[in-house]
Amino acid sequence: MTRSCSLVVAILAVTSIAAAAEKDWGDPAKMDRAAVIERTMTPYAGPSVPGVDASTLTGKVMCGYQGWFAAEGDGAGRGWYHWHGRDGFKPGSCKIDLWPDVSELGPDERYATPFRLADGRAAEVYSAFNSKTVLRHFKWMKDYGIDGVFVQRFAGEVFGDKGLRQFNVVLQNCREGANRFGRTYAVMYDLSGLGAGQMGRVMEDWRLLRDRMHITEDKAYQRHQGKPVVTVWGLGFSDNRKYTLAEGMDLVKFLKDDPKYGGCTVMLGVPTYWRTLKNDTLPDPALHELILRADIVSPWTVGRYGTPEGAVRYAETTLTPDLAWCREHKRDYMPVVFPGFSWHNMKPDSKSNAIPRLGGAFLWAQYAAAKKAGATMVYQAMFDEVDEGTAIFKCTNNPPVGESTFITFEGLPSDHYLRLVGMAGRMIRGEIPYSEKMPNLPAK
Repeated sequence: MTRSCSLVVAILAVTSIAAAAEKDWGDPAKMDRAAVIERTMTPYAGPSVPGVDASTLTGKVMCGYQGWFAAEGDGAGRGWYHWHGRDGFKPGSCKIDLWPDVSELGPDERYATPFRLADGRAAEVYSAFNSKTVLRHFKWMKDYGIDGVFVQRFAGEVFGDKGLRQFNVVLQNCREGANRFGRTYAVMYDLSGLGAGQMGRVMEDWRLLRDRMHITEDKAYQRHQGKPVVTVWGLGFSDNRKYTLAEGMDLVKFLKDDPKYGGCTVMLGVPTYWRTLKNDTLPDPALHELILRADIVSPWTVGRYGTPEGAVRYAETTLTPDLAWCREHKRDYMPVVFPGFSWHNMKPDSKSNAIPRLGGAFLWAQYAAAKKAGATMVYQAMFDEVDEGTAIFKCTNNPPVGESTFITFEGLPSDHYLRLVGMAGRMIRGEIPYSEKMPNLPAK
């Protein structure tokens, strides 16, 4: 490509991102549920650029994308949503342990906060309600070779007008980002906080996504086994959830068998010890019946081990027999990996930097162990979760100073984990040799 052609492409890309940021989603104070559905649930009509193969999860590294961050002045009308702590969003009160790197973001993407940097300037954050930033995230995925995301759709949130509006817009933003940058995405319903008898409302939301947004008709929407993928996360946990496994079975049957809204490949996000029905798992064999009704098993392992050695032991004692069980029962298996863990600002009694990242060695050990065990797809927790310190997107080594304590990337470049995950994906696909040792990462 000539230099002049490259310049034209760059200008067009910037123009399209800027245009996307100017969408009018309506005044949240004047929108009831019907208006939210009318305004924010529409089909995608933009360009779709070829990229990763959206027909299969095999060989994919898919990140979780929370997308729940809002900011004062972003148009969402939810204030500092998910940044704030028990007493608002200010020094001494916040929900995040990592601070995002906003140095590449434009002035219209950065929101000044009450926090201060060491030089006295206001510390800034972003909003996933701002499409320009979400598109930038998908551009990062393309730049670093990350396949795509499971867009989190919080079941309890979308029942309310403001929550439905916010997460519809975030889903719209992710859909556009995936299409424009040749990535892939799928919906993941997080059932956390869902009450008893409310599974029907999740079904109704899926009907809206299919009828109004034509979500599974997008070229960028992830498919597997010839069908659109939808994930249901949060079934089988032993932490006193109000909904039941029977209700979960009804939802899975709907997503698979409904003559109009079914026909899906269903992935279940389940507890770590789902196979043995111990520890974090309900001791109920009905969970196995539910899993056998679905297509893909993805056990949640964040916080279950905290060292590279622990990750290897987990793979040997749990992941490997899990995978064997799935093969025996002709089910696919998508293990979860995470770079580290810290939620001190959300839960002050917990230790800051509870599970250190070790410069990426902890994360790489999990990828290597999963590959050795025979895993062909991986769920990366998470792209953007600064709340629990599991984010892999660009975070700063110079967070605010003062009453709140933040962890950093230990002086490593802000794109270190994007590069590492991109390289891990190549190992999972067999594009580079298997190695238990973390590779030297090429600079971007």
